[in-house]
Amino acid sequence: MIDALGRPQSLLLLGGTSEIALAVARAWADARPVVTLAARPGERRDAAAADLRAAGLEVHEVDFEAEDTASHPGVIEAVAAERDIDVALVAFGVLGDEEQAWTDHDAAVHLAQVNYTAAVSVGVALGAVVRRQGHGSIVALSSVAGERVRRSNFVYGSSKAGMDGFYLGLGEALREYGGNVLVVRPGFVHTRMTEGRDPAPLSVTAEQVADAVVRGVADRSDLVWVPTLLRGVMSGLRHVPRPVFRRLPL
Repeated sequence: MIDALGRPQSLLLLGGTSEIALAVARAWADARPVVTLAARPGERRDAAAADLRAAGLEVHEVDFEAEDTASHPGVIEAVAAERDIDVALVAFGVLGDEEQAWTDHDAAVHLAQVNYTAAVSVGVALGAVVRRQGHGSIVALSSVAGERVRRSNFVYGSSKAGMDGFYLGLGEALREYGGNVLVVRPGFVHTRMTEGRDPAPLSVTAEQVADAVVRGVADRSDLVWVPTLLRGVMSGLRHVPRPVFRRLPL
């Protein structure tokens, strides 16, 4: 169960090699949650597990492949059979090359399958666990890119818009069962995924996103922006007429 301070006793990281996922686990390290690190086997998972163990956490490793949606219910049910899932973090995703994503069929389908289809797949499986437990928080790492889809990255943005909408709806559906869903909308985050790209204004670190997740879970929030100033910025951009919007340097 999540304690009175909003700290979980167990944490499931789906996409556990994500720098944001690892930062979230470290942010809760003082509460000593049991961490299940679900990711592809290999050097990156080994390094991620070693990082969390060095922080004093008990870590269990589970094989997880985002595009193998048929395996998702079994993976999540196996974790839930060992212990309740207090917090599940949906942290996997791909950014891809913006121009290739709309001109290359395989690239577009891959991006949509990972960012949207796989996210829905694990969301349904996690929802079943939360309903049965009568408690639990699901944290979905969305993106400001899904708030108003831009020409510069519209395939990625559209996949995040769909994922974002699904998890907001899932939160409403799970409310009556005692569950909570937190959708996190960061802007540009300095991670491996964005390495080599010019940082956008109001860029943040993985640790800043993790702090927002910790606060959001404790407050049982539905939606947080990182940084919070982005909420006002995007609220304004949402109402900009399309002919003007397409001329903005976004």
